[in-house]
Amino acid sequence: MSWFVLIVSGAFEAVWATALGKSEGLSRLGPSVVFFAALLVSMGGLAWAMRELPTGTSYAVWVGIGATLTVVWAMVTGEEPVTALRILLLAGIVGCVAGLKFLH
Repeated sequence: MSWFVLIVSGAFEAVWATALGKSEGLSRLGPSVVFFAALLVSMGGLAWAMRELPTGTSYAVWVGIGATLTVVWAMVTGEEPVTALRILLLAGIVGCVAGLKFLH
């Protein structure tokens, strides 16, 4: 269950990171509300998962999932270019995150 919570929390990291970018320095209400709500869910889930999982592994997986999904979302929405090198590097992050899971 801890791994599931950690993965969902990593996905919420992508939500809050994207909302923070859209909030224009927390000056836009809608994205700012999404940012704070997703931040609470993401951090709360990370904290919960860390009760059973090692801190370093938990944090690396959480950040890896959040960073990867943030970039993927930006590419899907056209905010960042899609290139073969970007996809390869993102696959590397995913591979490393999966490796940490399988080592645990």
